[in-house]
Parts: sequence; C-alpha cells; structure tokens
Amino acid sequence: MKTTHRIIACLIALICFCAQRAAADSPLTSTNFHQAYADEPIVAQVEKGRTPSDETWAYLAAPDNPVAVKMAIINKIGWAFEGKNSYQLFLSYLKRQGICKREKDLYQKRPGDLLLSAAYLKAMDNYFNVEEAARMARRARQMHPDSYTVNIICALIEAQMAFDSDWGEVYRLTDAVRRNTTLKDDMNDEAKRIIFEYMDLYGSGT
Repeated sequence: MKTTHRIIACLIALICFCAQRAAADSPLTSTNFHQAYADEPIVAQVEKGRTPSDETWAYLAAPDNPVAVKMAIINKIGWAFEGKNSYQLFLSYLKRQGICKREKDLYQKRPGDLLLSAAYLKAMDNYFNVEEAARMARRARQMHPDSYTVNIICALIEAQMAFDSDWGEVYRLTDAVRRNTTLKDDMNDEAKRIIFEYMDLYGSGT
C-alpha cells in the first residue's frame, strides 16, 4: 500500500512539474534577449528575484533612453510562475513622481515606450493572462509604428495570447516583424537572434 501511495505521489509531482515547465516554455518566458545588453550598466545592475530600484524605474520612465535597453531591463526583471507585481511597483513610482495620476493616463503619455514598458511589465507579471497587456502594447505600437523594438515586443505579447490555441500564429506574429524591412532598426542583432532562436521553433508547422 505504501508503495502504491509513493507511486501516486510521484506521478502527481511529475504532472505538476511538467505543467510548470510547459507554462514556463513560452514566447514571453523563453526569449532572454537581455543577455544581448549585458554590457549596459543599467541592465547589469538588475538582479533577478530582487525588487527593482527607483533608479531602474527612473530609467524606464525617462523619454530619451533607448527603448531596446528599456525592454532588456524588463526582460531581465523577468517573470515568476507564481506571478510578480513589477507593473504595480512601476505604476506607483510614476504616481509618486507625478508622471501619471491614474493607470489610464499611460495611454495618453508620449513617447509611447512608457506605455510599452508598462505593458511588458504587466505581461511578464502574469503571462497566463496578457489581454490587457496586449491592448496596451498595441496602443504603444500605434504611437510608434516604425520601431522594430516596439513591434517585436508587441508581437511577443500577442504571441503569448496565441500560445494555447495556434502555434502557427505564434510564429507568424513575430516573423511578420522580422520580414518588415521598413521598420527602424533599434534593437541589436544579438537580441534578435536570441528571440528568433526560440520563436522559430514554432515555424516548423507553418
């Protein structure tokens, strides 16, 4: 009887482990392009698992900082299977600094990469539910339709939405950005390579 209980317990643990691994293997959680910006001091100082400093939030909020570096920071802040609250921390910082009074103010702020930062943080906080993050990212894309970085981050969030239903669409969303030669090339080549090394895994069935 004890042996049977052990077997059942092991099977349950294995199922839970596989489910967690499957959930962690996705467009948002498996594209660690921050590695391509490791030589940027502001990226290097971010510690996974630690609450970001006000210096980090200030960098994300500053309009003149490169959008690709901002996205690399958020990529390194990362995700957790049990969820995070980075978006709320960023929003609280923006309110303290008088940058925005309410969440909906983000939709009106320019440049749009402030909204994109919020969207990416929100998506990484809860990658099981990214609908609102996708709406935010699409609005940011409307503000900056020519930016490769804005387009690829928006596509990654949209790909996360499609992840449970259409792997072909997961591939097509980011591949369309890669094929768009009219976009401003504002992300370094190594970051792109890291993204597509994973995203191209979904292309075999298209």
